[in-house]
Amino acid sequence: MNIATKYFGDIKVKENDCITFKKGIPGFESYHTFILLPVDETSLYLALQSVDEAGVALIVTNPYLFYKNYEFDLDEKSQEGLGITKPEDVAIYSVVTLKEPFAQSTLNLQAPIIMNINNGQAKQIILNQTTYRTKHPLFTNEGGETYARP
Repeated sequence: MNIATKYFGDIKVKENDCITFKKGIPGFESYHTFILLPVDETSLYLALQSVDEAGVALIVTNPYLFYKNYEFDLDEKSQEGLGITKPEDVAIYSVVTLKEPFAQSTLNLQAPIIMNINNGQAKQIILNQTTYRTKHPLFTNEGGETYARP
């Protein structure tokens, strides 16, 4: 099927590559079908693009590439709702808030996007009992050098 996108113009995508958010994403509750599109050759950053509205796209990334010790418990209700039966079923993404300059960009660790890679069901959850925030530095400055966390 053909879709209009925020960053890539009109493109063709496969329906079986679509991701379904049954209740939408907080702030975008009326949009339920999305697709992940690589922003660059490395696929470090992805556009979570609405299939129905070109203007709705969030930049996401794997939080473990930046915060190796990131962890949280996924409640049973969310696991059941997404059809998750084992850890290998899960992909986790965090929304990137882009800033100028890019080195000032932040990562939302308080509201991860959980996806079942086998059935395409996804949900953004909000972690309430946590020290994680919505604006963690994407890059840190240690020893005077800016770098992405390994």
